[in-house]
Amino acid sequence: MEFDMSKNELVVIIGAGLSGLRIASLLTAQGISCSVLEARDRIGGRVLSMEVAEKRELGRFDLGPTWFWPRYERAITNLVKELGIKTFEQYNEGLMLSERSRNEPAQQYRLPEGAVERSFRFIGGAKSLIDAIAATLPPGTVRLNTKVTSIRQDEHRTLALEVEGQRSSIRASAVISTLPPRIVARNISFWPELSTDLIASMVNKPTWMAAQAKAVVVYERPFWREKGLFGLVSSWAGPLQEIHDASPETGAGALFGFFGLPAKSRQELGEERVLKLVVEQLTRLFGPSAENVSALLYKDWSSDPETAVLEDTEPLRNYPEYGPLAGTESWGKRLIFAGTETDNEHGGHLEGALRSAERAVSELIGLFKTNIRGSI
Repeated sequence: MEFDMSKNELVVIIGAGLSGLRIASLLTAQGISCSVLEARDRIGGRVLSMEVAEKRELGRFDLGPTWFWPRYERAITNLVKELGIKTFEQYNEGLMLSERSRNEPAQQYRLPEGAVERSFRFIGGAKSLIDAIAATLPPGTVRLNTKVTSIRQDEHRTLALEVEGQRSSIRASAVISTLPPRIVARNISFWPELSTDLIASMVNKPTWMAAQAKAVVVYERPFWREKGLFGLVSSWAGPLQEIHDASPETGAGALFGFFGLPAKSRQELGEERVLKLVVEQLTRLFGPSAENVSALLYKDWSSDPETAVLEDTEPLRNYPEYGPLAGTESWGKRLIFAGTETDNEHGGHLEGALRSAERAVSELIGLFKTNIRGSI
């Protein structure tokens, strides 16, 4: 079977996170029919912005990716401008704290001018970016609660995707997977089988954030700023090892942190106990005002089956070596892999997800052109 763009043949994208939605948007703009299959009951993937139940006026808070850096990240900066998404600069005025022990007061430091690279956040959370991209897609492009379990290629190179709970398969001329590589390796079967090199490459790419959890503590106002602090903390005492100001542009205050506790320890303690320890730490650092909590938000990505596999419970000791997967030349190049873990410069960032989307679309268009030329 040869590709023929004039016949509107279907491209299937697996995963409705940032990469998957951006790929669908780029293909739609070029008149290429596509469908996005998402196992979750929501779009966004690891982009998760939550409101406080019955307190929507407090704003939306990110439990996944939070920032982007315009100086270094051109793809996301350009897309934000193109879509007209409103952003604001991360607050970084005042003193930071360094906590060595629970029994000693945290030390205050004033960082040198320019020590903190200017970063920006989205008004309404990073989900604003997801929603803006999704709005560019035709109705019905994304199918939620649709978990792909296997992909087969027949003698005509047509791909058939089996979906959990559905009898009939979905046929496609090409498939682009944007899932974390380890999720693909563990949860989707292939026929013909993928090469040993490709499977090994997938398993050896740790899923970004999969071993982490994120806690957001919401307050009526960012009271720490009144004390000359900008919310940045480095802690050896924990449970949070890195804390940042997560306040919206105006109104409520919020602090969020990344945990030093391994995934197994968090799961053994349970969410209630973990959050109690978080509030105790913030009170220790910022004083009694930190006890007056308006809301607590928590997401343990290691417990999310669409994000983490067993190997991801081990905390990362070093920054992973991300980049394109090895051994992807099989299947007539009709199986393409994208996602932030496949970008070699900005792996783990929103920027990496977007760059991988652009690369995947470029590969697909190249495949279309090659097959069209070959059929003449």
